[in-house]
Amino acid sequence: MAESGFVTVAQMGELSPGEMKSVSLGQEEVLLANVDGNYYVVSNTCTHMMGPLAEGELDEDQVQCPLHGAKFSVVTGEVLNPPAAKNIEAYEVRISGQDILVGPAKS
Repeated sequence: MAESGFVTVAQMGELSPGEMKSVSLGQEEVLLANVDGNYYVVSNTCTHMMGPLAEGELDEDQVQCPLHGAKFSVVTGEVLNPPAAKNIEAYEVRISGQDILVGPAKS
């Protein structure tokens, strides 16, 4: 059963550590990443030129945009490397049984 405000986006076994993929959160595509068995969700769109982050590279807890190489933390959404200057949204994640649930953006 989903918790209030949280939506099931994937199952635990879908991503191995070090993998990421795009998942739907309502009308929005977000990036789900497995970092050492911990799941994180951030916006899938680079704030520089709107690149699809899920098509980039995941290195530990950093995702690199495939277009121009901007890097973001998948834990906090913080921009770590230009050319992007603005952070991406990071979302609350909960695990319920085998379900990966995503809630509102962290404030």
